[in-house]
Amino acid sequence: MVKVSDMFILIAVLISFAVSAYLWFSGNKEEGLFTATWVTSILCFGIYFNVLALKKGKK
Repeated sequence: MVKVSDMFILIAVLISFAVSAYLWFSGNKEEGLFTATWVTSILCFGIYFNVLALKKGKK
């Protein structure tokens, strides 16, 4: 089951990916690359918080 918090994380990832692609193809390649690093960072934070929630649930 997908939680609301997971949906917000996925929406943030999609937005940052879309902004990154827009910047890259509009000629702002450095800004596009910088924004592209946000995708992995947001996913890592989402995974981290999900792991914390799983650990808390097992205790």
